[in-house]
Amino acid sequence: MIKGKVTIPTDKNMNDYIKDIIEKWGADAIRDCDGTKLGEEITGLGVKNYSTYLTTRNDQDFIRENMDEVQQLYLMSEPVVATSNNIKIDLLKGYFKEQFDIDKVHDEKLWWEVIDRTTGEVLDNNKWTFDRENGKVLIEEAVMWHKYTVNFLVYMIWDPTQMYNHITNDWGDKPHEVPYDCRQPKSQKHMLELLEKWLDENPEIDVVRFTTFFHHFTLCFNEIGKEKFVDWFGYSSSVSPKAMEDFEKDKGYKLRSEDIVDEGYYNSPFRVPTKEYKDYIDFQSKWVASLAKKMVDMCHEKGKEAMMFLGDNWIGTEPYGKYFENIGLDAVVGSVGNGATMRMISDIPGVKYTEGRFLPYFFPDVFTEGGDPVKEGQENWLQARRAILRKPLERIGYGGYLGLTKEFPEFVDEVEKICNEFREIHETIKGTKSYTSLKVGVLNSWGKLRTWQTNQVAHALWYREIYSYVGVIECLSGMPVDVEFISFDDIKERGISDDIKVIINAGDAYTAWSGGDNWMDEKLVSKIREWVYNGGGFIGVGDPTACQYQGRYFQLDDVMGVDKEIGFSLSTRKYNDINDKHFLLEDIDEELDFGEGMDGVYAKGDNYQILSKDREYSNLVVNTFGKGRSVYFAGLPYTPQNCRLLLRAVYFVAGREDEMKKYYVTNVNTECAAFEELGKVVVINNTRYIQNTDLIIGGEIKEQLKLNPMEMRWIEYK
Repeated sequence: MIKGKVTIPTDKNMNDYIKDIIEKWGADAIRDCDGTKLGEEITGLGVKNYSTYLTTRNDQDFIRENMDEVQQLYLMSEPVVATSNNIKIDLLKGYFKEQFDIDKVHDEKLWWEVIDRTTGEVLDNNKWTFDRENGKVLIEEAVMWHKYTVNFLVYMIWDPTQMYNHITNDWGDKPHEVPYDCRQPKSQKHMLELLEKWLDENPEIDVVRFTTFFHHFTLCFNEIGKEKFVDWFGYSSSVSPKAMEDFEKDKGYKLRSEDIVDEGYYNSPFRVPTKEYKDYIDFQSKWVASLAKKMVDMCHEKGKEAMMFLGDNWIGTEPYGKYFENIGLDAVVGSVGNGATMRMISDIPGVKYTEGRFLPYFFPDVFTEGGDPVKEGQENWLQARRAILRKPLERIGYGGYLGLTKEFPEFVDEVEKICNEFREIHETIKGTKSYTSLKVGVLNSWGKLRTWQTNQVAHALWYREIYSYVGVIECLSGMPVDVEFISFDDIKERGISDDIKVIINAGDAYTAWSGGDNWMDEKLVSKIREWVYNGGGFIGVGDPTACQYQGRYFQLDDVMGVDKEIGFSLSTRKYNDINDKHFLLEDIDEELDFGEGMDGVYAKGDNYQILSKDREYSNLVVNTFGKGRSVYFAGLPYTPQNCRLLLRAVYFVAGREDEMKKYYVTNVNTECAAFEELGKVVVINNTRYIQNTDLIIGGEIKEQLKLNPMEMRWIEYK
């Protein structure tokens, strides 16, 4: 058995079992976890030793002696309606008081804002006071029936990850860990000294796994310890008076608390980002990269590798940002929830290798009576595998507490199969790249910065409002196309790159993903219209180009051949007939799945064809615009059939239908990837059932295959 490329977690008092798993899974690296440490017997097994390093909560004695340097963030109070002219706002109402402590150190009149949310006006400081003893803001002369909130500073007195682990694993009386702020001079000096000491005291550690660096993604809990607000991409947990002052020196203007609080949305990635927020991301990322580089350099000086976990405290370490490569990391490891998150990790530039932590996580919420870790592990691997064949990770692994797997031998056997298959891929492809036919540009407000991260709330979690859009990215992650994420600013400033043949715009109206007011920019719409007219391909999903302006809702209604009825044009008659005979639907046998769909979309113009309708409104429409083509989808959740549907749409709008069957399989539950340098094609069964499929190469049937559940089969064709 070929071994290597696999990292496993450890556990307390389970040395013999750890040795057995190393042998069975072919692991060549071990890692500790939150609450565990590698013992001498384990570190001497001849495998690589990873050790988690928590830069901002390693020394709890230090921070409890320096509570003025605890990390801070802005929160917005729950809104209060004025039923009298004098009202009280309980600042921490709705928040978990074990997580936050109101900032009573900095001048509230200088750093807080009380806002009339009915008018948007900021109240004069002489109209409100802070009751420090009771944690309330008192407003005088409030306008009756107006709604008021307070943007206020708090100290984060419980690290969100440790809190989550504490609650999930029922750690009882284990002390709460408090994060310290790397911007504070005393904390920063102590962090660097502590790392130096730790490196010297742990010579057996080969890889320092920073988890991650300094500021945790925004994760706030409610009054009963449940998640209240989660933004895996958010920066609001990196704000403090010192950060605001440093920002002003760096950028030349002063931020408001409202630039961070953002009406209570906290600059969710679904919000079209403001200049101020983009400036703050740039400012924080530059700072984090400079301090992280010092730590990475220290690791290298001691002969150790430096690895970053893409999660937890990853604010400012945007892997597709302009400062990331300056950090000098050896590796990035991240959680693989699906194909899109796999590609988010494997495509990261500027590191020597990438590693994916697969699911399920070894926690008692899955490894318990009634849990099905085998099924979860299989489904995770099936979605990730199709993307791995396009851009593989160098390593895989698992996280959590290894001892929990001992009572699930079927799961242990399943992971053995997954590890062997992962190594088989690497041994077979030998570093070569799978065939891709063309490049697709995914267009939104964030562009490159959010590569493989569009429409996500938290890491690979399912939400009803987004699965119809996340599905587009998930489908793309394993398709034979190159993918580039581009922004509206990219097109306005530099136009559309010659190598992009298809543009996809997918998302709800007025979100960052669809674009909102960007579509009122005449330069943007003119450049895209010209590009499509001259032969480009455009795919819209949900509310593409949506912005009510100048008598239309979809600003590229002429390109797509559809617009959306929002009640303004009911007096205008709409006559739409379906014609479902088309290239897009030739492989499609089952009922079309548009997810949540989109009500009110109707076809218009002279060059459209409706392929699917829901009563009088359209779900799937193709259109021609000059020499170009478009396809509109009401939604596209991830399913094997929708992967095929999107693949056909890409070839259709690019005008390359004849090229689609260069490497192709007939069954939508199967896919193939060609490695032309090797003369090999791999065919995968993306289900846990037997599938029959024909492999087509160069338009001719090469083989008729019967694939076992989850099978991966390599076929030589030269």
